[in-house]
Amino acid sequence: MLIVHIADITMFYAPASGGVRTYLDAKHRRLDAMPGVRHSLLIPGASADNADGVYQVPAPPLPFGNGYRFPLRLAPWCDALRSLQPDLIEVGDPYLTAWAALEARRQLDVPVIGFYHSDLPLLVSNRMGNWFTPNVEAYVSKLYGNFDRVLAPSQVMADKLRRLGVNDVHVQRLGVDLALFHPQRRDPGLRAELGIADTSRLLVFAGRGSREKNLPVLLDCMRTLGAHYHLLLVGSNMPANVPANVSVIDHFCPAHEVARLLASADLLVHAGDQETFGLVILEAMASATPVVAVRAGAFSEIVNEQCGRLCPANDAPAMANAVREVFEAGARTLGTQARRHAERHYSWDAVVNGLLHHYQAVLGPQPQVRAHG
Repeated sequence: MLIVHIADITMFYAPASGGVRTYLDAKHRRLDAMPGVRHSLLIPGASADNADGVYQVPAPPLPFGNGYRFPLRLAPWCDALRSLQPDLIEVGDPYLTAWAALEARRQLDVPVIGFYHSDLPLLVSNRMGNWFTPNVEAYVSKLYGNFDRVLAPSQVMADKLRRLGVNDVHVQRLGVDLALFHPQRRDPGLRAELGIADTSRLLVFAGRGSREKNLPVLLDCMRTLGAHYHLLLVGSNMPANVPANVSVIDHFCPAHEVARLLASADLLVHAGDQETFGLVILEAMASATPVVAVRAGAFSEIVNEQCGRLCPANDAPAMANAVREVFEAGARTLGTQARRHAERHYSWDAVVNGLLHHYQAVLGPQPQVRAHG
């Protein structure tokens, strides 16, 4: 049997990683279970190691980087790719590993796909100001212009790349684990655990407490909503000074715990206005929890009137109104519709099927490989 060997390479892989690791783990499980497909995953590690198709390449830890490691040397990554001899390489970040993949393409004569998971110019301008934006945009344009095909997780990201002159861009949405994020994870004891009344309307936000999440907007929203509403903030770097109707779990929670919290809440709220996709929104929807988010980034591509409400960015009173609207419309009904929407459009099996079409397009004529399910 012909085996197609696909290798993913990225530095965006750490114990507390977000969407990229979720995507890669889901993809690895599904591709590995398919006849005719071999999948290798190259990630940074403390030392060279491999198990179950996951290969660690030595890289130093990033200071204050939450477990991330930053590759500094091209050679170990090129050597690892050369020894694996993949038929196709997918790149998951815009740093050194991307250039290692392009060098491996030259040596192995295999196609390379770039997945544009993060908005690098926006990331840099948030941290360092706009001085570097033209240089960073030129870098992104040069790097992603080199790939045989570029994937973006949302239309808004694809449009940004096209504006930078990257032409062969295709939207490939991410997915959600419909078994893990499920309404049956609901825990009726969560309100007692938080010390709030059973009649309280429980809102939740899960994610990193970074600046682009705009958490002050959520806190102002809660001040506007008052005592009948309660917000649970879940994740690392959460604010310590919060209103009385806000509780904080200030550390990274494993996925099964996030699934319990999302399914047990009445509503997810998200004030971030720079999201390239917004996986936690999908996780809430899969949990039959409706969503209030801002009309910015990729959110308008995911949230419709049947699943929740969108409101203007950086506008706490507007967000408070949207929250009230959800309860007036029937939060439970919207949650049921949100779950149905996630099932219909965002299963990981559907995502992997989409990926296989992209792989087939760049690999050219050879026996078809299809996902099952």
